[in-house]
Amino acid sequence: MSEEPNTETATQDRPEERLELRDEQDYSLQAPFVQAVLEATFNDDTHSLSELLDPLHPADIADLLEQIGEGPRRELILLWGENIDGEILSELDESIREDIIAALSPETLTEAVRELDSDDVVDLVEDLEEEQQEAILEALPAADRIAVEEALSWPEESAGRLMQREVVRAPEHWDVGQMIDFMRAEGQELPEQFYHVILIDPKMHPIGYVALGRILSSPRSTLLIDIQEDSFRTVPVDQDEGEVAYAFNQYHLISVPVVDHSDRLVGIITIDDAMSVLDLEAEEDLLRLAGVGDESRVTDSVWETTKLRFPWLAVNLVTAILASLVIDQFEAVITQLVALAVLMPIVASMGGNAGTQSLTVAVRAIATKDLTGSNVWRVIRREASVGLLNGLAFAALMGLVGWFWFGTPMLGAVLALAMIINLLVAGLAGILVPVLLDRFNIDPALASGAFVTTVTDVVGFFAFLGLATVMLL
Repeated sequence: MSEEPNTETATQDRPEERLELRDEQDYSLQAPFVQAVLEATFNDDTHSLSELLDPLHPADIADLLEQIGEGPRRELILLWGENIDGEILSELDESIREDIIAALSPETLTEAVRELDSDDVVDLVEDLEEEQQEAILEALPAADRIAVEEALSWPEESAGRLMQREVVRAPEHWDVGQMIDFMRAEGQELPEQFYHVILIDPKMHPIGYVALGRILSSPRSTLLIDIQEDSFRTVPVDQDEGEVAYAFNQYHLISVPVVDHSDRLVGIITIDDAMSVLDLEAEEDLLRLAGVGDESRVTDSVWETTKLRFPWLAVNLVTAILASLVIDQFEAVITQLVALAVLMPIVASMGGNAGTQSLTVAVRAIATKDLTGSNVWRVIRREASVGLLNGLAFAALMGLVGWFWFGTPMLGAVLALAMIINLLVAGLAGILVPVLLDRFNIDPALASGAFVTTVTDVVGFFAFLGLATVMLL
């Protein structure tokens, strides 16, 4: 007679029977799982907390730490902090990483940073206070510390900050057999993950690279230089990381060697870091367009969030006052014809929305280098044409609305003409403002919204009320 299976053991052996962590459709953290972690934390149940968290991917643990409140997060670190490793720290959002590092014991921190590649250590320490930076650097072996300190000497957001120093390289005259023997040699320390072997000349200049797949599938006698990739290129150590990420995306790269001012190999950038930069830049553009600052996070405190948003609200207040000054010039007209007060927000609102559409497309096109000097006039003509066509379509619609709503055909005509003018101007402003700001080396995502809103509000009110003054009175 067979024995009854041990239910507890069976559950532990089958991860699928655990409390579900993420939604299978959108990968969001499941509320029951988060609640279970919070309950274990509040009950000081270290055993249950370990059972829940130990099997998780570092990115999942980082997401969990970011989504729970400051108090529960502090308690969780006290109970489970000794299990936090370098991968979890590197996945954390910068807004809470500093607090978590400060809460870890020196021993835990030392063990965590020793597991990381140099680029991840640089990413970890570059935004920390000097005291915390020193604590992490002291935990590193001497050679790793020198490498990280050298990386920190390069400008922020440059290839030198993004690269990792751990590179697998080989002399240009080696064959596949020599390379395989080198990688398999006892005591050989290779990066945990790498995609290419970099070929160098006697002066340490990179001259090509070979994919691991080609090495493993070629005869031992094959020269590495004969199976090198056509996509080889290098990037300067001081090149902006945004430009580096663009090159990865544009040329479908997996890794790129980084060279110093003498064209000597100093490191390598891999696709995971480049994609992180692209994601970060897209996020910054989105936040700037929304006027909430480029560092706004859901983990920020009330005071931090208020400080980020206040300046942009102040700018919007100024634009609103400008629009109100335009309205004030037509006070007598509005007094005589109250219908104008009812209809004029429609014109301004439609212009604002049309301007935002054009602006968003332009800012993204500038960021991805799809909008350049060679095609800018074609795009400007396109946006003007779109604004004009939309203006004509909505002019016909709103002209009829104004006519039948207030029984005045001429009021409908005024509304129609103002709609055409403002949508045309909105389309032009949405493309011209970011282009001009970019020409003056001002981030279009940072300042375009305020200018475009001002233009559409002022033009919308002035066109509608000015036409009303001429045509109705």
